[in-house]
Amino acid sequence: MNFKTALLILSLGAAPAFAADQSAPLTREQVRAELSQAMRSGEMLSRGEASMTLREINPRAYPAPAATVSKTRSQVAQELNQAMRTGEILAAGESGAKLNEIAPGSYPSQAVTAQAKTRDEVRHELEEAIVHGEMMANGEDGRSVKEVFPGLYRGSHTDVATERGFTGHSQSL
Repeated sequence: MNFKTALLILSLGAAPAFAADQSAPLTREQVRAELSQAMRSGEMLSRGEASMTLREINPRAYPAPAATVSKTRSQVAQELNQAMRTGEILAAGESGAKLNEIAPGSYPSQAVTAQAKTRDEVRHELEEAIVHGEMMANGEDGRSVKEVFPGLYRGSHTDVATERGFTGHSQSL
């Protein structure tokens, strides 16, 4: 019974890989060979809800997979040195910014593809962003001030004046 269960699990796991090639169905012997290979290498799913292979659960029980080397140690060291010189290494913290983005004066300048803006153009864009609530709000969710406080800006979904029933006409008491 375990052999049939293992065969079923292997065939379900291998179905997406063979979905593209419908012209060559596997023979029974090929499926058995793949199953025995998966059992020897530990690529079979373990029992339970862990969704881990037997190799992941007990790596010492199975032979180590063959290592594939795409770069030599000196090539990797050379790439690291180049990245350190140009500032292409990620900065510490959760920002995801590179060192040359945080401190561009400390690294050789990168080729600028966009046309540089004047100081006045940047100030004007900043003022527009503040007026329209397009500045990033405090917090880590990446929302703008307008998204956090939608009633404070015109054109937002809910306007504070509309919410309170103000129509623009003076109302008598």
